[in-house]
Amino acid sequence: MARNTACFRPTLISGDANPALAAKIAEELKVTLEPVEAGTFADGETRVHIAADVRNATVVIIQPTSPPVNNHLMTLALLADAARAAGAARVIAVLPYFGYSRQEQRSQPGEPRSAQVVARFLGAVRIDHLVSLDLHAPALESALSMPASLLRPDSLFLPIIREWDLGNLTIVAPDAGGLKRAQRFASQLNAELAVIAKARQRPDVGSPLNVLGIVRDRDCVIVDDMASTGRTLVGAANALRNVGARTIHAVFTHAIMANGALERLSTAPLDKLVTSDSVPLTLQTRLKVISTAALLAAAIREIVGDDC
Repeated sequence: MARNTACFRPTLISGDANPALAAKIAEELKVTLEPVEAGTFADGETRVHIAADVRNATVVIIQPTSPPVNNHLMTLALLADAARAAGAARVIAVLPYFGYSRQEQRSQPGEPRSAQVVARFLGAVRIDHLVSLDLHAPALESALSMPASLLRPDSLFLPIIREWDLGNLTIVAPDAGGLKRAQRFASQLNAELAVIAKARQRPDVGSPLNVLGIVRDRDCVIVDDMASTGRTLVGAANALRNVGARTIHAVFTHAIMANGALERLSTAPLDKLVTSDSVPLTLQTRLKVISTAALLAAAIREIVGDDC
């Protein structure tokens, strides 16, 4: 049977969370972003409207659920429902950052599994495929009712770390939860591996305890999935400096940057800081920001089948 060489182009729409990234993805895919209204009614309820004709189309919605998380999550859900109601054949949700993914298990009785609740919520609006980047808890995929493309950030950050040409490289996981990510980076860079052992006192607060691994007189790169309060990165950097690291750098995927995070990072003993544009970062900072557009566009192209 002859291969179908038809060119399938998605209908690309952007929510209100990161329109700049959506525009870059559209440019990568060589398509035009379709017009969408996303706002609120007078009482604060979310209102959306898709102006384009999406009948029988594959609709791709670009909407990270970054802060304000609940607002952006509701906008995503309503856009998906609006596309379905307008006759879309397929809905693909691109969440470069998946909010609530840190809350995938109960740490004590009486707590919810918020990540699973969000997964069911997205399934209820009949999203056919989900794309996310550097999901905090990859095991969450089992709670999703739709197929998911869970992308890794390795191709974004590995070239940058190689460009730094660090002589005695050690890749550092800032906590035990990030050890697998750090192991991947260390393996691909032929580097040593270290981990910060810590006890988390309460949500968003961690206390570094020990550096496990050889870091004295070495060039250390901390690899993490996000910076929310910044305390984990700052604590890891201080711990490395205290045991004699020569230089300390950090790469992390999602710049959530809650109140006070930028100030903490600006005073940390970090030589270089690199993040991505998975969530918008409009403030002038010391962060170098690299684009995720090509990576996300490639994932969309693979799902939709666009081989033009």
